[in-house]
Amino acid sequence: MTAPLDVPGSAIEAGPETVLEGADSSVIRGRSLGQIAWMRLKRDKIAMIGGIVIVVLILVAIFAPLLVSWLGHPPAEWHREKIDPAIQAPLGTFGGISKDFLFGVEPTTGRDLFSRVLYGARISLLIAFFATLLCVVLGAVFGMIAGFFGGWVDTVISRLMDIFLAFPLLVFALALGGVIPDKAFGMSGDTLRISLLVFIIGFFNWPYIGRIIRGQTLSLREREFVDASRSLGARNHVILFKEILPNLLAPILVYSTLLIPSNILFEAALSFLGVGVRPPTPTWGGMLAEAVHNYDVAPNFMLFPGLAIFVTVLAFNLLGDGLRDAFDPKAR
Repeated sequence: MTAPLDVPGSAIEAGPETVLEGADSSVIRGRSLGQIAWMRLKRDKIAMIGGIVIVVLILVAIFAPLLVSWLGHPPAEWHREKIDPAIQAPLGTFGGISKDFLFGVEPTTGRDLFSRVLYGARISLLIAFFATLLCVVLGAVFGMIAGFFGGWVDTVISRLMDIFLAFPLLVFALALGGVIPDKAFGMSGDTLRISLLVFIIGFFNWPYIGRIIRGQTLSLREREFVDASRSLGARNHVILFKEILPNLLAPILVYSTLLIPSNILFEAALSFLGVGVRPPTPTWGGMLAEAVHNYDVAPNFMLFPGLAIFVTVLAFNLLGDGLRDAFDPKAR
């Protein structure tokens, strides 16, 4: 396209490069939906604080051995000299807090509470992340299949979801955790208990995200880009994983951030009830279970593990709310 020059009595025309000369190309450059969502998320200070806290927690869990070597003591090391033999309570003020024991010590054993909280973060976050990953994979696959194909396939999968949602998960977890031996499926010890918790939490919770994905897929399968892909001869699996799945990444990401804190709480509840990871391996729920009998003489024993769970769950919820608003600002 050319544009005439504003010269009296002249019919000279200018090329397109002359018309656009001096224009800033970055002004008219388009942005993807991910870039737009990131810009909205950055403006949400509360969600960004939650994200920063999550990153710090993950780094603390990864580098727990290094931090403990600098600021604490091995989590399984007993310090009976810090315990009053008469009442089996920590010596000193507020559970024995000092420069050598930043969170104090456990009653009876004298183990460093700071190092056990840090090591407990590794177990709790590990179980929550892998359980959420299993839940998301199963929920996304079955939800997309049910919503895309419809008919009897949708009916079978939907009824299966109803069965799982009606299942008494906590009772089943208590029963299964109690009957599994110390060695099974080629695993033993903490590896077996962690794998068992990941399976229980992830396998029986996938219908929650599966129903959301099914509803989104029912809407997306009627869109024009799906009809265009089908008219070009694309097979069903290509449409599912190359057309529909990319448009489901936003709700999957948002729901995952909201599902992780639920899984953290569920793991803590199982450990609190004695069917999670067994002592002396520290977990936040297991520490709270032990603290129930000693909170009167050592309140810090219950305070710090409970505070760790509270901060973690709150941070994930804040980030999840921020992501939901960033991807769908009309939902505010």
